[in-house]
Amino acid sequence: MEIQLSFEHPIYEMESRLEQMEKSASGGSIDVRESISRLRKEVAELKRTIYQNLQPWETVEVSRHPNRPQTSDYLNFAFDEFVELHGDHFFGDDRAILTGWAKLDGIPVMVVGHQKGKNLDERKRCHYGCAEPEGYRKAILKMKLAAKYHLPVVCLIDTPGAWPGIGAEERGQAFVIAQGMYEMSRLATPVVCVVIGEGGSGGAIGIGVGDRVAILEHAYYSVISPEGCAGILWKSREFRREAANELHLTSKDLKNLGVVDAVVPEPLGGAHRNPRLMAGNLKKYLRTSLRELLKQPIEKLLEERYAKFRKIGVFLENPTVSSQSE
Repeated sequence: MEIQLSFEHPIYEMESRLEQMEKSASGGSIDVRESISRLRKEVAELKRTIYQNLQPWETVEVSRHPNRPQTSDYLNFAFDEFVELHGDHFFGDDRAILTGWAKLDGIPVMVVGHQKGKNLDERKRCHYGCAEPEGYRKAILKMKLAAKYHLPVVCLIDTPGAWPGIGAEERGQAFVIAQGMYEMSRLATPVVCVVIGEGGSGGAIGIGVGDRVAILEHAYYSVISPEGCAGILWKSREFRREAANELHLTSKDLKNLGVVDAVVPEPLGGAHRNPRLMAGNLKKYLRTSLRELLKQPIEKLLEERYAKFRKIGVFLENPTVSSQSE
């Protein structure tokens, strides 16, 4: 189904003109063919201009596009021989997190990723990508299994946040996420994490501690959703645009702040317009990163992983207060 974001209307209007011109130009003159070629270039340039200048809230809209590729799509397009593994050995099998063995250009890996669902029934089962404690317990178990066999882990992050239901809280949601962060920090195997859509709060960081952390060009990664931030600061989600501006959640911001190591480029007009091409870009990044990490001693990886997350964050110290305390 074709879904247009508000800022994409000029693109769709120009593409509609191009489509009509192409239909009516069968066997047309050289001038008509040149006009079509010129319009194609204009469409491409318009996409490039719009997507290179997205506002933070517009980036959030792109990251939530219903047609944006999910973990299951990348498993189909970028990986081979995926064998899903189920359950947390404790409560159940959370469909909001997919785990299993796969191969990436012949490299055996463990894939752990959020899944939002493709239709209404699946989205209900997946809680729209919001995992419960059993999902994070499942992820931890499968990562440890990968470490046991000295195989790398690939985590694909796409969630607005962990599921906030009463049952999830009763089963230790916050504790399990903290446990996941701890276990990932000392996992004795290479770990590559990529934010492929939404990267919201503890739900994202619960599978986001790795040797390499990347983000797709039009994804976002934030301590809280813009709506949640607006509700706290302004008491209304109507201020979500202002909140998005203040959260510095875009890929450019995160790269400048040192929160992510790399930004994976998206196809012209966003990943939702060409999932296969996006999968190719992601595959290239993962392949390069894994080959680099697999050459390094585990002791060095663990040391650098710990240091990487310890240094994230910036604070300002008042020199007056500091001097007075001395």
